[in-house]
Amino acid sequence: MQIKKAFLIFSFVAVSIFALLYGISPRWYAATFLGINDLNLNLAHILRALAGLYLALAAFWLYAAFNDKYRDAAILTAILFAGGLAAGRCLSLITDGQPAFMLMTYLAAELGVVLIGYWVFRLPER
Repeated sequence: MQIKKAFLIFSFVAVSIFALLYGISPRWYAATFLGINDLNLNLAHILRALAGLYLALAAFWLYAAFNDKYRDAAILTAILFAGGLAAGRCLSLITDGQPAFMLMTYLAAELGVVLIGYWVFRLPER
């Protein structure tokens, strides 16, 4: 399997899992992974909206994995997606302090996706 195709399929699977985790039951996710036992309606709404955005991007990545025309554009969106999340987390880390361990794990994973994604993007098509 081509590396670019594999990267996009992996991105689809990983982002879909996380989107479904907090999109299906935001209260369970917040209590289990973030230690937030009283998630208000507005935050639950925001988590579900983000889950929809994540799933939409993931669907594009899966489509592009099997369509050469969109493959490089999809890799760039995956890099921008992870990079944007990482930049926001870094800003929050500086201004708000260290969050829950799970969120620090996400930051590490997002930085990894940016670096690996850039390497994959620069590979020639085979």
